[in-house]
Amino acid sequence: MGSSAIIALIDKELARLHHVRAVLLKKEKAGGKSARKSGYSSAVTKKGKRQLSAAGRERIAAAQRKRWAAARKGKKA
Repeated sequence: MGSSAIIALIDKELARLHHVRAVLLKKEKAGGKSARKSGYSSAVTKKGKRQLSAAGRERIAAAQRKRWAAARKGKKA
């Protein structure tokens, strides 16, 4: 890869970064949170609340009951 090709890649990346900066500044001036402030990029979408199946809840409950039993056994000894 020649130096002119490397310079072309750098110029392309700089142009992309300038564009992203302009978009963020425009969004910030419009009163929205910038990606830097919110910690998320604009491409990240908010997902809905995750649902746990009944079987999953039962597995968690059984594991918790096992931990409680082990704790009670440890206290009595």
